[in-house]
Amino acid sequence: MRWVTWQNVGIDRMGCSWLIRKHIDKDAQFTFVPEATPLPKLPKDAEPFDIPGARFSHHGGHCSFFALLREQKIDDPILKKIALIIDEADTVQDVSLESSAPGLDLICRGIRLAAGDDETALKRGAMVYDALYAALSEKKE
Repeated sequence: MRWVTWQNVGIDRMGCSWLIRKHIDKDAQFTFVPEATPLPKLPKDAEPFDIPGARFSHHGGHCSFFALLREQKIDDPILKKIALIIDEADTVQDVSLESSAPGLDLICRGIRLAAGDDETALKRGAMVYDALYAALSEKKE
């Protein structure tokens, strides 16, 4: 399936792309469109994400990663913890609870800046999310 999102991926889009490839659509292909540009007419097999108005976007004060978990009925406590971290880093919060949120956001911004393109950023970001998942899993044991 083709997944469509804005260019210049950050913490939420990197996380969503990782989640999509790991738990939803292993053969996912990503298309990046300029931000604030009306979406072109999408083929039937294309699903937009982290774009306002999309099913998989910010809803109820939560990030797009959270929307993917909810809509796809993925019930993994580690992924829910990652959603909370992304939520805090990517959305306006009254209270800071996730101490790793600023660091993950900083790393994802650095990946985006150092990568030559969005696909490269997703590949590098996937390593970070794999590592985050592993570290959070180890804490549970």
